[in-house]
Amino acid sequence: MTHSLFPSVEQWPGVDPQWLHRLEVCSTAPVDSGQVRSWSYLDNLPTLEKNSLEPVGTILAVHGNPTWSYLWRDILQTGALPENRWRVIAVDQLDMGYSERTGTVRRLEDRVQDLSDFTKTIGLDDTTQPVVTLAHDWGGLVSLGWALEHQNILSGILLTNTAVFHAEGSAIPAPLQVALTPGVHRWGTQKSTAFLDVTLSLAGQNRLSQQVRATYRSPYTSSSLREGIRNFVADIPATPQSPSYLMMQRIAEGIRHLHVPAFFQWGVQDPVFTRHYLADLMHRMPHADVHCYENSSHLVMEDQDVATPFFEWLHEHFVQEYTLRQQHVQRRAEHVHAESFVPMGAQLEQRREEKTLAVVDMHPKDSTRIARHYTWAELAQNVERVANGLEDLGVRPQSRVNLMIPPGALLTTCIYACLKIGAIVVVADTGLGTKGLTRALKGARPDYLIGIPQALVAAKTFGWPGFRISAEPLTGVMKKVLGVRATLADFTDTSVRPRPVRDAQEHAAVLYTSGSTGPAKGVLYTQQQLSAMRNAIMSTYHLHQNTGLVAGFAPFALLGPALGITSVTPTMDVTQPKTLTASALAHAVEAISAQTVFLSPAALMNVVRTSTSLGEQEKHALAQVRTVLSAGAPLNTSLLEAVHAILPHASIHTPYGMTEALPITDISYEQIQQANADALSKNVVGAGNGVCVGTPIAGAQVSIAPLDKNGIAGVEHHQDPGVTGEILVRAPHVKDRYDRLWIAENQSIATPGWHHTGDVGHLDEHGRLWVEGRLSHIMLSAQGILTPVAAEHAAEKIMGVRRAAVVPVGPAGCAQAVAVVETDPQTRKNGLASVKLTQKIRNRVFEETGINLCAVLAVKEHPTDIRHNSKIDRTLLAQWAKKVLSGEKAKILW
Repeated sequence: MTHSLFPSVEQWPGVDPQWLHRLEVCSTAPVDSGQVRSWSYLDNLPTLEKNSLEPVGTILAVHGNPTWSYLWRDILQTGALPENRWRVIAVDQLDMGYSERTGTVRRLEDRVQDLSDFTKTIGLDDTTQPVVTLAHDWGGLVSLGWALEHQNILSGILLTNTAVFHAEGSAIPAPLQVALTPGVHRWGTQKSTAFLDVTLSLAGQNRLSQQVRATYRSPYTSSSLREGIRNFVADIPATPQSPSYLMMQRIAEGIRHLHVPAFFQWGVQDPVFTRHYLADLMHRMPHADVHCYENSSHLVMEDQDVATPFFEWLHEHFVQEYTLRQQHVQRRAEHVHAESFVPMGAQLEQRREEKTLAVVDMHPKDSTRIARHYTWAELAQNVERVANGLEDLGVRPQSRVNLMIPPGALLTTCIYACLKIGAIVVVADTGLGTKGLTRALKGARPDYLIGIPQALVAAKTFGWPGFRISAEPLTGVMKKVLGVRATLADFTDTSVRPRPVRDAQEHAAVLYTSGSTGPAKGVLYTQQQLSAMRNAIMSTYHLHQNTGLVAGFAPFALLGPALGITSVTPTMDVTQPKTLTASALAHAVEAISAQTVFLSPAALMNVVRTSTSLGEQEKHALAQVRTVLSAGAPLNTSLLEAVHAILPHASIHTPYGMTEALPITDISYEQIQQANADALSKNVVGAGNGVCVGTPIAGAQVSIAPLDKNGIAGVEHHQDPGVTGEILVRAPHVKDRYDRLWIAENQSIATPGWHHTGDVGHLDEHGRLWVEGRLSHIMLSAQGILTPVAAEHAAEKIMGVRRAAVVPVGPAGCAQAVAVVETDPQTRKNGLASVKLTQKIRNRVFEETGINLCAVLAVKEHPTDIRHNSKIDRTLLAQWAKKVLSGEKAKILW
């Protein structure tokens, strides 16, 4: 029967009435061959023709169950825009939406043939223009089945949350298990609207409006009209006994040979089509571009603007001569001189016979004692042993290996073993917390996870992916409970196996950002880029074999062997840098006669705070340090002065960089003093307003993309002094790309050859870079565009202010600047600061920056990222400040 309940299209939000069409199609599907079936579909061709726009190509959009063509309304609208010009045909599959109710049970094979019948009848099979499929949910299998049969016209594949294969013996997602339960199936899918209601609730962050929800429900107002929903669920190929299982297998294997461009956008909070199904798709189509939305669910297109990225991607592949990625790689190669490639482990190989110290671990509870140490020969032998053991377990080049081991000799061993094999090391800082780690690891999808027992317990509890290997010996019972298949102690083969020299362009590591400005992003590095980072640090700071390195900053605890220098990890909780004491630092320095120290700003702050308890021997040890490096957040001059007093013979450097590229610029304490003097004298154009982080290191370049009146940076850039904008950088050691974040990657390479950092700053006439804050933290005020860092440092000069953050409150264009400070001693109550302190801070900030603070609030502690304990979450603070100033009862949310 034909669906007769056809409402007025004007009641469908986002749909142009002229898009709605019907088509009579003669079926050749096995279930009803020869029958003429009536299809309903949406087609934006009338809009294109009305505006005299010739389509670039056609998108064939296929919905799943229980949605219908209305799912693709934003794609239809966006495709019809003059800058896009794509015809979009969105079908209602038979028995679904407003297409005919056939009274048959249609299997996957029937639905693939149905779609072929439709495209032949509408004339799509004869087109000479690009044809791209787009699908969601079970429409993915249907559209890919069609794609395999139409490879002569297929040009590309677009997918949102879907699945193409379900392995025998594995459990299907819980919502589908419930829907398939015999006692529930008919009632939940047809007799009631339960299945439909649950689906419409899976919109992630955004609830569907009442009108949109009603539109989705409109084709399914009676039990008879919902029969197709029931049959679609019943046809899920959950087991080999399912009628459509063989057809699913054929499609899943077939797409391995589809080499057309592909792009997947995925809501990772989907309880049905989870990351597991995305990982399977990526395994079958490894060339596909991917973007994951961390806070979106099944109906990702209702929660995110997926249309704009899809059409940007289509434009790159079918309109432009090159994709943005290709342009970026070409421009980068033109401007960044390729260094000769020396693998990260080269120094370890050269020193493998030496009996001198390579790595030292201080005792985790007693900073005066050494827990363990390894000579270069012992370290090399351990690396060989672990590499051999991992290979025997199946680790291969480009396998992903997640390491959940604290910095120290054991982590160093595993890192270099993976690099030797050519495996990709996945490093997500435990400081992200269990929620952040779970998000990161499920995104990276490591094949193997090597962890200490605490990490393995968390892996079991939170479902972290990867073949589990214990870093420490375990009992048989514990191995079984934690799902551990092997331990590092099981590896005994120390023979030197022949292995090829690693390819410089192989991916070597996924390093996660701190997550201080949103969900942590995975940053992919090649072997070449890791070695270039090592070279940059070695040449900038003149490190050599006799230097000795104290690595109190977790990401750099692994540099020692790469640099060929002895390294030590001090007694501290590396997930909480502020736990490092002055005494612990002194004992770590003494243990290897270290001359170089690398610490985060938070660690330095605590070293200063605890320095009054230093004994004479400890002071003597610290006096031998010659270089101090600190990165992660800007350091104010008062902290640098205090550090200089503790480490009197050290040259203190505060390099600027990020997970994507470190270092980019460098500056010493003395140079900071000179820059600040220049700012006070105003004799240097561009001096002041922010924190001076120095000039680019050898091989690096910095440029500025000016901001428009709305605070948006363009792609044009220059090095003119005194102009505030987004900081752009390039160097041999800038990351390869973001992992499975196509949108973020394209934004970061919007200027091909350069990396858009998301930081705001300016250059002075001496070429020194001044960092003013994050692009996301600028204030669009009545005074114009304001940046926070200079104002924060001015506030921190007031006695009793330990740390300050300046945030906007109010609508863009007329926002007011508010300072939120930590006080010393700590404030007893979060809220308005005292009148006296407020006046002092307001006066100092206005005097130094010209910014009028509308209020000063005090908190016991700022919300910060956990890696550095120094990057303040200004977005969270701004939300809290707004509530306080509006009179609401505002609880601290961190």
